[in-house]
Amino acid sequence: MKVLVDGESYLDILFEKHVGSHKHFNHIEFEDCQFVDCDFSETQFKNCKFLNCIFERCNFSLVDLSNSKLFEVRFQDSKLIGVDWAKAEWAIYHLDFELNFTRCILNDSSFFGLKLHELVLDECKLHDVDFREGDFTHSSMTYCNFRHSLFMRTNLQGVDFSDSEEYVIDVFENNVKKARFSRSEALSLLESLGVELVD
Repeated sequence: MKVLVDGESYLDILFEKHVGSHKHFNHIEFEDCQFVDCDFSETQFKNCKFLNCIFERCNFSLVDLSNSKLFEVRFQDSKLIGVDWAKAEWAIYHLDFELNFTRCILNDSSFFGLKLHELVLDECKLHDVDFREGDFTHSSMTYCNFRHSLFMRTNLQGVDFSDSEEYVIDVFENNVKKARFSRSEALSLLESLGVELVD
């Protein structure tokens, strides 16, 4: 197993079954790296950089990404419970960081106040996730479950919610212009209008 060293740069390396839970890492750069079946639960990655990296079947729960940068990062079939994504460093001059989550569990996480255009959430479980004050213009949030997730003053312009379910989105509190919803689930949007549906 490769040992991660603070201040080092790792280019085009495969990390497989790496166990780094409860560790503290600082100023490490990862570029074009692949992480497979790794456990980084409750790990601190402070002031680190992840560029064009892929995480497959990894445990990233309760990770601390304080002041770390992410660009072109994909998570697949991974667990990312309780992550505060707002702690990472997101350049204000950039809007699309090419962040992609597929078949992931992101329960109890926070995207509060972030501007992440074209964010991809596909077949993910997002229970109790905080999207308040965020800007997710033209994102794809398909086949997801948003049970008890929070949307308030959230920019959801052009977001595709096709085949997603259990979201509660107040159309007066959020910008949903040109957003797409499945017909059956879109009925929940009427609740914020005080509309009562009868057979």
